Amino acid sequence: MVKFIVFLILFSLDLNANATSLRDSIVNYAKSLIGTPYHYGGRTCSGFDCSGFVYHVFKKYNQSVPRVSAAYQNFGERRTLKDCEPADIIVFTGTNSKVKKPGHIGLVLKNENGTIDFIHASSSKKHFGVTISRFNGTGYVKRFLHITSVL
Repeated sequence: MVKFIVFLILFSLDLNANATSLRDSIVNYAKSLIGTPYHYGGRTCSGFDCSGFVYHVFKKYNQSVPRVSAAYQNFGERRTLKDCEPADIIVFTGTNSKVKKPGHIGLVLKNENGTIDFIHASSSKKHFGVTISRFNGTGYVKRFLHITSVL
């Protein structure tokens, strides 16, 4: 019985390590794409829109996610801002925050004591293309809808 319990504990630790490793791999690959230009409808390294970027990154790791941001309304497992992890998907409204439907998405890079940085393909003239943004204290807060995990 003791050997079985030890096996279960070790097996559980290995599963957690694999999930962490996959999250790290996804985040590192996403960061390698910083500077890729924004291209509406794009999903290749020649240019991305927000959902094309997330789709491309997850596809590299054989993870199936929707291709369009609107499909993230009820996709995945919801996470709280407090509990989100790297490689979770952060979902926002489009530029009109009053329309409470997904219109922009990105990947959480880190959550340090509630301070969240995320990576996304931005069409903004100020941060055009794949870039890192801070969630806290920015205009993204009023556009925030939810965070979802697919891992």
